[in-house]
Amino acid sequence: MNGTEIVLLVLLLLAVLTVSQGIRTVPQGEVWTVERFGAFTRLLQPGLNLVIPFIDKVGRKLNVQEVVLDIPEQSVITRDNASVLVDGIVYYRVMDPAKAAYAVQRMEQALTALAMTNIRAVIGEMDLDQTLSSRERINSSLLVIIDGATDPWGIKVSRVELRKVEPPENLVRAMNLQMTAERERRATVMRAEGDKQALILAAEGRQEAAQRDAAARERLAEAEAAATRMVSEAAAGAGEAALRYFIADKYVKAFEALAGNPSSKLVVVPMESAALAGGVVQALELLRPPGGPRPPTGPAVPPAGTLPGGGPWNQG
Repeated sequence: MNGTEIVLLVLLLLAVLTVSQGIRTVPQGEVWTVERFGAFTRLLQPGLNLVIPFIDKVGRKLNVQEVVLDIPEQSVITRDNASVLVDGIVYYRVMDPAKAAYAVQRMEQALTALAMTNIRAVIGEMDLDQTLSSRERINSSLLVIIDGATDPWGIKVSRVELRKVEPPENLVRAMNLQMTAERERRATVMRAEGDKQALILAAEGRQEAAQRDAAARERLAEAEAAATRMVSEAAAGAGEAALRYFIADKYVKAFEALAGNPSSKLVVVPMESAALAGGVVQALELLRPPGGPRPPTGPAVPPAGTLPGGGPWNQG
């Protein structure tokens, strides 16, 4: 191989190296920075890009997709001096690659430290109960603070989430005891309210029953009064005989009910029953039409306390 061939080979290798240095292929989802003599000049977008060989060089390779950053677990003291273990995640995206490349050093480390510091600051202003029950409020506060702090870096924080807010084990046991006592108290109150309502309903039921019973007695008394008034009006023209007929009729019906009772084997007839026949006879005399035949009369009823025969041994 002579000198000419060697020179041509060197020139060919130099041309290949120059072309390779002047062509850059950027993958999708990334943006590269171009530095000329150490100074930032422009950005290389995804695809095929041309640069000046040996003068321009690739500086930083940045991922412009949304990135999930884990926030390590740390112990945080609340305002009421309770210690809780907290960790979380941050969703962020590079919006200005030039700022993200040159405005902050070690971007993920800076974002992690910023998130951990603000978690301690936000939770330190809250009580333990608020910390456990206001996770959404904490996430919103952290998002506003971290997104505002990372804006000069060209980073957009879209979401901040606390994954775990865990108090110490002894505090968890105390909270469980408190929760159990509170549930038992609520159950006792509910039982007392139930008993109270039951007593109230029972009293209202008794009151309603008494009112209805009184109304029924009042209506019965009104009916008895109306019946008595009707009997009195009916007997006004007939006199005492009609009234005695009415009483005799009631007496007969009561005696029939007493005699017809199947459980009664012995019926005691009072001595005053002798007056019953006289009342019936007077009633029939009352109902006889004027001028009509008189009803047949039976044998005379002896006075009360005597027996037929009229002997001295039969006297009362």
